[in-house]
Amino acid sequence: MKTPILGQAYVARSVNEAVNRLVNMFPEIVPDGGKEPAFFMRAPGLRRLATIGTGPIRGLWTYGGYGYVVSGQTVYKLAPDWTSTSIGTVSGSGPVSMVDNGNQLFIACNGPSYIYNASTGVFAQITDGDFPGASVVGYLDGYFVFIEPNSQRVWVTSLLDGTSIDPLDFASAEGSPDGLVSMIIDHREVWLFGSNSVEVWYDAGLTDFPLQRVQGAFNEIGCAAVYSVAKLDNAIFWLGSDARGNGIVYRANGYTGQRVSTHAIEYAIASYGNISDAVAYTYQQEGHPFYVLTFPSANRTWVYDVSTQAWHERAGFSNGAFIRHRSNCQMNFNSEVIVGDFEDGRIYAFDLDVYSDDGATQKWLRSWRALDTGKNNLKRTAHHSLQLDCESGIGLNGIDPFEEIQLSTESGFELLTETSEDLLADTPTTVGANPTVSLRWSDDGGHTWSNYHAKSMGRIGEFGTRVLWRRLGMTQKLRDRVYEISGTDPVKISIMGAELLASGTNA
Repeated sequence: MKTPILGQAYVARSVNEAVNRLVNMFPEIVPDGGKEPAFFMRAPGLRRLATIGTGPIRGLWTYGGYGYVVSGQTVYKLAPDWTSTSIGTVSGSGPVSMVDNGNQLFIACNGPSYIYNASTGVFAQITDGDFPGASVVGYLDGYFVFIEPNSQRVWVTSLLDGTSIDPLDFASAEGSPDGLVSMIIDHREVWLFGSNSVEVWYDAGLTDFPLQRVQGAFNEIGCAAVYSVAKLDNAIFWLGSDARGNGIVYRANGYTGQRVSTHAIEYAIASYGNISDAVAYTYQQEGHPFYVLTFPSANRTWVYDVSTQAWHERAGFSNGAFIRHRSNCQMNFNSEVIVGDFEDGRIYAFDLDVYSDDGATQKWLRSWRALDTGKNNLKRTAHHSLQLDCESGIGLNGIDPFEEIQLSTESGFELLTETSEDLLADTPTTVGANPTVSLRWSDDGGHTWSNYHAKSMGRIGEFGTRVLWRRLGMTQKLRDRVYEISGTDPVKISIMGAELLASGTNA
């Protein structure tokens, strides 16, 4: 019978109900002619393009044929050949908000803000005495639009000049008494996010202050994190907050918020404590539009795929454990989806044909319940075999240093066979030449786990390799088995399904 390996990440408050982790893989739906209705693809790896400054990479932007990178407190101009030039310095250490008007680049640093003029090459802090500081900035009809930190006020600069501010060019978002948290401009409308509400304004062309509220466009869903607001798929996404609670991810549907997070995602977010530092960016690759939401304090990254409406985890792998993904911000430049590192000055391309994070291990993982929903009759079952339906023969072109590999510890890999010293002396070895997938299981709903058991996915060209485990024992305790597969080899991973051979008992 088919075991329900496909699906999204969903770890419920009770793992006895659902413990479906999905890390560094995402599903793609196959509408016609596929072997199965969907399959898992491996998340893109990180291909380093350049190291810019000492980092972290606080912001990325592109216009006029160049990329602009805020690395630490230095701003760099990035050429298409990936060389960079320092053009100025900024304040602070957290994320920045960046936008351009075709000539000037505005960098908001949660108060002090800066303008780079591409025509003159001048980089300078905004020193107009009427400038109150900016936390988030956008562009609309020739104006830079920004919100004043710790206030209800939204401002505009002079037309096509971010260095000049009229002291009367502001208004207050007073539909609710909450202060403004964030802002974004979408479809030539200004969305102003408070902690408990959203107002939408538009350019009415008024003489004193050009913006005016859109009548009826008031929403009693606010924003929990300044930098969680991002545009994707012709809509706006954000991490929500209101008078009744917070921690739900929304997508704009007209002028209202449509919930896109699941109870499992919300359960995870609720466990993080501080969510106000969450940062998000969006990108699309091969038709998959992704909303990437990282919680720095919790060291976790979640990703929502609009094409499948499914969530998965993205993660780095360090000291035997998953950590937040290394990406901190994003831009589309030089025909590459570029992301910046949250710790240092590296910038990377997201590459679906790279299976490591700049040479560091990218571990993938999937856990799922052995029996489909409603099929467990709470009787013991004997699990005779589990076969993974996957693309095999994907080993790299090289020599495997081990004739056979067996994993036998819960916390990591243990090599149980000896290497061929003669072979290794004459021929260089290749990690991934004989890639393996590791299986373990839990018979108590996901609380404790068995040892790891590894099987080869086939050396290069061995397309007929069967990834098959036999004699998997009887279910014990709760008579409920959860399987988990994982791998670290830098090879392509495509999983279409899994077939389980099991028989029941009367016990």
